[in-house]
Amino acid sequence: MLILNFSHPLTSEHKAQIETLAGISIEEIRTAPAQPLAPQISVLVDTARLTSEEWQTRPLLINPPGYALAAFVLLAELHGHIGHFPSLIRLRPKKEPLPAYEVAELINLQAVREEARTRR
Repeated sequence: MLILNFSHPLTSEHKAQIETLAGISIEEIRTAPAQPLAPQISVLVDTARLTSEEWQTRPLLINPPGYALAAFVLLAELHGHIGHFPSLIRLRPKKEPLPAYEVAELINLQAVREEARTRR
């Protein structure tokens, strides 16, 4: 079997466990080197094609990625563009037989920050 590894290097123990679970030998592992996250997020934000003025004046609502580290880096990048924390959309799974999501709430992060500062 060929393993395409887009994550951390696999140890000998990992490889043995994979072969045991898969019931087949690993013939080759191709590892794609991990890229730094911040430049990837910067490119992602640039795809919004907003001017400096738009970043600072347009009402924005952000649907962040589900991957926590990417969301944190995105938040830092957006704060740099906007000058304050944005508002976020929080989705939650619907209680239905097929996977679907609904909007649970809108979260004003700047208001959360300001409230938190009163408790310092």
